[in-house]
Amino acid sequence: MMTLVQQMEATTNLTSLTSGVMDTISTSGSFRCLQWWLRISTMFVCSVDTISNATSFARIGLHRPLFRQKGRERGREGRERGKEKKNHRASSSRLFLQTSGGISTTLITINNKQEGCFHKWRKGSHPLTVVGVLYLPKDESFQSSGCGRNCLGKCCLPGSKLPLYAFNKNGEDFMRGKAISMNLSVEDEEIPEISFLNTLLGEWEERMRRGLFRYDVTTCETKIIPGQYGFIAQLNEGRHLKKRPTEFRVDQVLQPFDENKFNFTKVGQEEVLFRFEPSDDGKTLFDPDASISAGGSQSSSVVAINVSPIEYGHVLLIPRVLDCLPQRIDPDSFLLAMHMATEAADPFFRLGYNSLGAFATINHLHFQAYCLAVPFPVEKAPTRKIAMVKGLPERGLVLSQLLNYPVRGLVFERGNTMRDLSNVVASSCICLQDNNIPYNVLISDCGKRVFIFPQCYAEKQALGEVSQQLLDTQVNPAVWEISGHMVLKRKKDYEDASEHYPCRLLAEVSLSEERFEEVKAYILEAAGLQEACLGAKDSIEQQEEVVFGGACSHPSSSPRLFGSEVIQ
Repeated sequence: MMTLVQQMEATTNLTSLTSGVMDTISTSGSFRCLQWWLRISTMFVCSVDTISNATSFARIGLHRPLFRQKGRERGREGRERGKEKKNHRASSSRLFLQTSGGISTTLITINNKQEGCFHKWRKGSHPLTVVGVLYLPKDESFQSSGCGRNCLGKCCLPGSKLPLYAFNKNGEDFMRGKAISMNLSVEDEEIPEISFLNTLLGEWEERMRRGLFRYDVTTCETKIIPGQYGFIAQLNEGRHLKKRPTEFRVDQVLQPFDENKFNFTKVGQEEVLFRFEPSDDGKTLFDPDASISAGGSQSSSVVAINVSPIEYGHVLLIPRVLDCLPQRIDPDSFLLAMHMATEAADPFFRLGYNSLGAFATINHLHFQAYCLAVPFPVEKAPTRKIAMVKGLPERGLVLSQLLNYPVRGLVFERGNTMRDLSNVVASSCICLQDNNIPYNVLISDCGKRVFIFPQCYAEKQALGEVSQQLLDTQVNPAVWEISGHMVLKRKKDYEDASEHYPCRLLAEVSLSEERFEEVKAYILEAAGLQEACLGAKDSIEQQEEVVFGGACSHPSSSPRLFGSEVIQ
């Protein structure tokens, strides 16, 4: 008689495959046998006919294949520290299914009851191949809740277990006065007992081990393009093939939230790394077993993976996910993003924001972040300080303008507190979106520098003013591309990449000098700032007050790498 494992490996029909498991479960009278089998046979491959009437013993979903990748230094350390504090967690038991014609993310929802009352897969599905299995811990029960998809919506999130990273909201003195250099190696750093970045990368790599990403970004080729700016080029063909297309107009920065279009309440909780909330007692903590109050009135802010990642550790910060906020910055959400940059305590971890019309593809408030252990070209660009007589000096803030960079932009930095800097930047962003001006934001240097880039590429594209040669590359210049990290989608473009291409692309992004001065005036007025009126002599002196890069933005001769190899 064939063993259960042999039967699973030999079968070519999912219905009979699951039937064998169900028979064993019925005989054992519990799910323990299923858990035992999942533990000893975590990888098998079998062909599956087109499913029209299949049932399953657990959650089954069209999912991405498992990837096995050696952990990076901080991700590995985050996982090890997590294991010391908690038992290993895994997602609910499921078969990982991959269509033969491509990868789908649609889940088959089921009822997790022992007697086998299951939903059925709709007819006309594509042929599938089972590529992997994950186990369920012994202390986790098969209980269904909410809509059955275990999503981030109001149907499932309240009352569920979701890890919590609580930060000290009073720690607004920018790393408590500690300066961090981009030239540090991993061994040189002091890693605190509770490290936000270690925790994030450890959880991120765990999701990669589970196969939750659409492709393995760590295999993407990356290089530095020779030239004046040192643009970074990455070949990411998977993002082009599998990234979610935009569902919104590109000519309106502010659009109402539409629950019928894709939004983050439809994301599965398995894609969430943890909640990101201020602590009640002023202490930083990470609780992997935290629960969300079922009757709580406050919506949780969460950190989730980007399933179509650009780089190692690519995540999304989703403020107050249940409030269903559209993609528009407000003071509270931007302050939360600033806290995340500060908690990361590493200048190689940046946050970015894209408005609608500036290549945000989802109209649900979110920021992006990832690790790339090399300075961005915009971080090294020279700036000229804008002399101010009102609004900034009393708060220790400095406002500068980018010089000799392909995209015109403003740089806000320092400040007596994080809130001072955050409020001024948020006011500037609100001004732009209220005036229907698309823009991108980069939070750099652990939250100590913030770049704002008003842009017009989508407008030019709609008017037919962008060359076909640029359009053929299918690169949408959002915050990462504007900052100098070029995510290329065709191998030919990557192999032929020279500095001429990013300069041409970013020149189409930038506002004209005249338009930029108009927009700058809007921003200064909205933020309650007043620029000094300079005479001819003073103007010449100001022109000479040029800063080359930020305090943390000096390139390292041997950069520390988080993800793809960077070739200098």
